[in-house]
Amino acid sequence: MGGRITALKIQKRNTERVNVYIDDRFAFGLAAIEAIHLKVGQELSDAEIARLKQKDQVQVAYERSLKFLSYRPRAVAEIQRYLAEKGFDEPTNKEVVARLSQSGLLDDDVFARYWIENRDTFKPRGRRALRYELRQKGVPGLVIDRALTDYDEGDAAHRAAFARAQKLARHNDIDALRPKLLAFLSRRGFSFHMARDTVESILDELTQEQ
Repeated sequence: MGGRITALKIQKRNTERVNVYIDDRFAFGLAAIEAIHLKVGQELSDAEIARLKQKDQVQVAYERSLKFLSYRPRAVAEIQRYLAEKGFDEPTNKEVVARLSQSGLLDDDVFARYWIENRDTFKPRGRRALRYELRQKGVPGLVIDRALTDYDEGDAAHRAAFARAQKLARHNDIDALRPKLLAFLSRRGFSFHMARDTVESILDELTQEQ
């Protein structure tokens, strides 16, 4: 209900937020930067209170999203799921996503390229596996297609299998490596034909080295 502001108190646990009291009762919290526009004795209508609360929800959701993004880039769908799980309503969710997108902090194309480059550097995978992972993150199919356009799957397969072969070769003879490497590449999402050709190429290399 509307009423008169009787107190504006900085929160003890978060000095960047202010508790707003209306008619001597706590009404809602508000970011300090927004609270500076209020003053004790000011009358607020129901509509004004609702507007301030909604605006604050957006700011809180936005700040939480920034923290969530600080660990690694995210897909749009990841942010949407995160905010929904935290209990924010759909209008808040949409406004936060729009703000993040407009500021360049949220972009599915950028995220998809990041994900593929990261995998390629630390754990090379086949297109099938990458496509599945990105779909699980909620990235649209057309975005995935664009991100995979220049992906060198053959090179990724060779690097992944060669590193694995070097480890296995210490305890296995060349012939015993074949099924192990084929299974390894299959788990990484490479097609049978690519896995077979890659493994044969690597076994030839190892044989020549020996």
